[in-house]
Amino acid sequence: MDIMAIANSPAMWIACAIPVCFVVLQAVLFLREARKAGKEMGISEVQMKSAMKSSAVTSIGPSIVVLSGMLSLLVTVGAPMGWMRLSMIGSVMFESIAAGLGTSAVGVTLGTDPMTAEALGMAIWTMILCSIGWVIFATFSANKMDKIEAKVAKGNTATMTMIASCAIIGVFSAMCASHLIKPVYQMALATDPAVVAGSWKNCLACVLGAIIMYVLNTVAAKKEIGWLREWALTITIIVAMVITAVI
Repeated sequence: MDIMAIANSPAMWIACAIPVCFVVLQAVLFLREARKAGKEMGISEVQMKSAMKSSAVTSIGPSIVVLSGMLSLLVTVGAPMGWMRLSMIGSVMFESIAAGLGTSAVGVTLGTDPMTAEALGMAIWTMILCSIGWVIFATFSANKMDKIEAKVAKGNTATMTMIASCAIIGVFSAMCASHLIKPVYQMALATDPAVVAGSWKNCLACVLGAIIMYVLNTVAAKKEIGWLREWALTITIIVAMVITAVI
């Protein structure tokens, strides 16, 4: 039985296209409601178009990373599933880990051993079931966020802005710290040199990203280059990836 023929079958494309269509519809509805709310708040059409343009440009860089992740999933769980999962979740790391955990449960190492029907099923079920918790939590907690915000901020909107900023900085700092420390940790444990080399590449990409982003933001601020500020994230991701791959 050709497992990848099943994974890329028309039935899988149809099944995966349905939730993706819902995601696109949701995005369109949010955009429409956001524009309506913006007009009610007195935001001009020029300002809204400028915000949409900046958001679109900023999303290009992360989208390239997601695309590379989709290509890796394409050869393991099939194009339809990779397309659907990364269209909805967008976390390359989560999807790869979840798929690997699923296949390992039936004795198949993802990306190394030949895929079997049982392994494909376990990979798909693991990726889907592991993300249900987010949906359930958001469903039952979203309408309570205003009350929580009011209690935490106590009427001071600046407090919530500070908390949100600190949370984002904390999350990305933790992610960067893991990439910076992992090579040293693996060398101390005498890990396989090939694995250590891969960790050093991640570390290099992390350091390069920080340096490039700092330089671009500094130049954009001093020279007052608006387009550079918008494209900074995309340029940083692409340049850091290329330099790391070449080295």
